[in-house]
Amino acid sequence: MRKIFILTFFILLTLSVCPQTKKGDYSMFNLDFEKIENKFPSGWNNFGGSNYLIYCDSNSVKNGKYSVIIEYNKKDTATFKAIGFTLPTIYDGKQITLSGYVKTENVTDGYAGLWMRIDPGIDFDNMQKNGIKGTTDWTKYEIKLPMNPAMTKKIVVGGLLVGKGKMWLDNFHITIDGIEIYEVKTYEKPLLPAEKDDEFNGGSKIQFPLLNDQVTNNLELLGKVWGFLKYYHPSVATGNYNWDYELFRILPMYIKVTNTRERDEILVKWIDKYGKVPVCSTCKDAIADAFMKPDISWIAKSRISNTLKDRINEIYKNRNQGEHFYISMAPGVGNPVFTHEEAYSFMPYPDAGFRLLSLYRYWNMIQYFDPNRNITDKDWNKVLKEYIPLFIGAKDKLEYELAALRMIGEVNDTHANLWGGGTKIAELRGNMFPPFRVHFVENKLVVVDYYNPELAGIAQLKIGDIITHINNKSVKSIVDSLKSYYPASNQAVRLRDIAENIVRSNIDSILLTYLSSGQIKQKSLLLYNKSNLKMYRWYKTNKEEKCYKMLDGNIGYITLATIKADDISHIKESFKTTKGIIIDIRNYPSTFVPFSLGSYFVNDTVPFVKFTMGSIDNPGKFTVRSGAKIPKGIETYKGKLVVIVNELTQSQAEYTSMAFRAGRNTTIVGSTTAGADGNISSIALPGGLSTVISGIGVFYPNGTPTQRVGIIPDVKIEPTINGIINGKDELLEKAIEIINNETINH
Repeated sequence: MRKIFILTFFILLTLSVCPQTKKGDYSMFNLDFEKIENKFPSGWNNFGGSNYLIYCDSNSVKNGKYSVIIEYNKKDTATFKAIGFTLPTIYDGKQITLSGYVKTENVTDGYAGLWMRIDPGIDFDNMQKNGIKGTTDWTKYEIKLPMNPAMTKKIVVGGLLVGKGKMWLDNFHITIDGIEIYEVKTYEKPLLPAEKDDEFNGGSKIQFPLLNDQVTNNLELLGKVWGFLKYYHPSVATGNYNWDYELFRILPMYIKVTNTRERDEILVKWIDKYGKVPVCSTCKDAIADAFMKPDISWIAKSRISNTLKDRINEIYKNRNQGEHFYISMAPGVGNPVFTHEEAYSFMPYPDAGFRLLSLYRYWNMIQYFDPNRNITDKDWNKVLKEYIPLFIGAKDKLEYELAALRMIGEVNDTHANLWGGGTKIAELRGNMFPPFRVHFVENKLVVVDYYNPELAGIAQLKIGDIITHINNKSVKSIVDSLKSYYPASNQAVRLRDIAENIVRSNIDSILLTYLSSGQIKQKSLLLYNKSNLKMYRWYKTNKEEKCYKMLDGNIGYITLATIKADDISHIKESFKTTKGIIIDIRNYPSTFVPFSLGSYFVNDTVPFVKFTMGSIDNPGKFTVRSGAKIPKGIETYKGKLVVIVNELTQSQAEYTSMAFRAGRNTTIVGSTTAGADGNISSIALPGGLSTVISGIGVFYPNGTPTQRVGIIPDVKIEPTINGIINGKDELLEKAIEIINNETINH
């Protein structure tokens, strides 16, 4: 639930690695910016918005001949810009400190500061909470992070400017446990056996027999045993085995079995290969405090030999405790971090063995680490068998991508989708788009806006027109055929996402049948390349406009789509005597405000959320932990607060809505939200595919869930087609009405 720019910031981050430095040769790091190439410090990289300048300056320096300037160039919307340097190696130690001198000029709508990140997901600081604002002279700042050399793959340091203004950076220093970095020993991490194993890098070489019930049942059992051993067996946890490739070693003999006795004997010998598990003294009574228990019921239900059951149960009783090669939990949050999972991007269309691995990997990740696996539409235990034929039988890259997308959809999580690698699906959907946006309004596909109003005359459809058929197929039948390929927590979000693509094609025109002013019409609609349209996703924003304004009747209005940290004090001052405040969260907040703004609406410190989180020591177990509280501010707003939500309210937006709901006089207005809250966890699948899940369970303090359910409005209202035609914002009108009424009936 961090700021959206930080997520984009590090997804796009690509930093070069400098040559290894020699002891005592601090200049090789170029932390004082004295080595320059094309007016830019050597060995450094920059990333972020294009509307900033970065260059070396010789006029204002703290030390030496040069400093570095990051400057907003006032040509476009302010976002952020950063400069970064990747340390040339991993160092041994417990704590790393980055210090540096910063000078600022007119920094507004954000802050300036140092930043440092230890990957993968070990820790991060960007001075967001104590950033530098306004105009300041040269001042030394420092940030510190705890280190974990054994898990670290990269350490990156730098400086950044968020918002407008200008900053200078100079004379950086890095120490580890108080020792200058050039004197610190390199951490020599020996490669584990799992990391050295490359036997199947060229392919699995698995040839599956014709799939029948017996073969499919056997493969289902293998997938469950494979995943169980992956997360429970101590020998696997240590990194002694490349568990992907161990699957390929057992498969050739396993798929040839002709009866269950032979099958079970192979599995027993396979388990015995990894040694007897040591007795675990801390594994007893491990589910007494569980909110959700591990689902290992398949062990008892499977028609397997008692010997095999005994082996599996013995491992569970003496399962791995502590660090694990394939799984960790994000510091401070507790969502799963799936480690050492190869995406095998060099094989875009993986062979049948790797495709089965993809299914096994994903199914077991959900089985043991998805906090919401108990609320899927389909019993998760039945999904594995159903998808075995789809993954093995995928005859090309497109069919593999479609199978993966369908499987991802089975978790019913709006966060989950095929976020990377779905190139053939994108080609199938096409790169030609209509000049207008469509939404499902009153369960009908309605034209709601033109990207380019000048194209309305050519298109001829009007705002409010209802599209009934596309290329002579009814919209309803198209939606029914697509719904399996649009992962979503609920139907409102599924329709939201289908609407993004439904009037899209590989060719430059599409035949529409539509209802306009009561008349049925047809039109061969001209489509356009995205580059020729002023397209936007979900909602329009104008980042140059203030996020707050006064409405008629002494009512304050705030949109979180463009809110900045500096706006909050102005909002409180401007709106303190208003009759009511409307906060519009039909968007994704541009700044994290649950506490800074939420405290304005509470009389006292109020809990508003609690979480469930998984366990490495007992995979599949989830426990409850208390969440954050809204602190009481210096002053409390006296008027009414109305919060507007809809299907665009997702993730951090839902978390923020929960915080505002804790207010003393809050009404939530609108419709079903996205039902996907909590920090996300990334998943890599063979073929370069990537997806995510909601990694923690999010609940109200009384235990009411938010996943799939979303933020339930106190007053439910949705747009109407008539309102669209007449240009009305009916949700905003209802919010104003509630504030003007003397009483509120929830």
